[in-house]
Amino acid sequence: MATVLQLHSTPSSQLIHQVAHCLQEGGIVAVPTDSFYALAVSPFNQIALERLMHMKGERGHKPFPVLVGDSSQLDQLTEDIPDVARTLMEAFWPGLLTLVLQARSTLSPILTGGQGTIGVRQPNDLRVCELLKHIGSLTGTSANRSGQPPAQSAGDVTEQLGSVVDLIVDGGLAPGGRPSTVLQIEPELRIIRQGAISRGRLQQVLATESTQLSEE
Repeated sequence: MATVLQLHSTPSSQLIHQVAHCLQEGGIVAVPTDSFYALAVSPFNQIALERLMHMKGERGHKPFPVLVGDSSQLDQLTEDIPDVARTLMEAFWPGLLTLVLQARSTLSPILTGGQGTIGVRQPNDLRVCELLKHIGSLTGTSANRSGQPPAQSAGDVTEQLGSVVDLIVDGGLAPGGRPSTVLQIEPELRIIRQGAISRGRLQQVLATESTQLSEE
């Protein structure tokens, strides 16, 4: 069974070390976010990505979203951040908005789903952001097998995936609710998945840029 580590108000140096070591070895870690628990691997570790794909089961060619501790970590994931994306980050990050940007060509097609793009967001959980700042960006796909409900607690993760994940970071009960809104930035602004951030709220911010969302 997976080792369970307790995440308190701030991640301890011991927890950071254990998580970092696990990830460096190609391990899979379940971490809390501002919605549900997520399965985290290094987005630059091909073996870990292959393990994650196998664990999640049949999901077609869906890409894996990535969580960042702050916007400085985007440089390893994309070569270009359009001004409109920066405006949206300032308005909604940290929070439940995933922005789909052009991916660096060096990223694994498992991560990008072969689409040449990468979905990124900064979660609204200071503890998790602090952890990410120490260990780098991580995948943020929901901690469940395909077709099963997303995990809202460490116990849920243990029940579904305890025999196959390596570490579970127990940060208590995740808020649940609606998942993040997924917004494609290029070649056109388009909502791929409607979630916690409404179209109206996005359009209010985009109006300052004289930019319109494409019709769904």
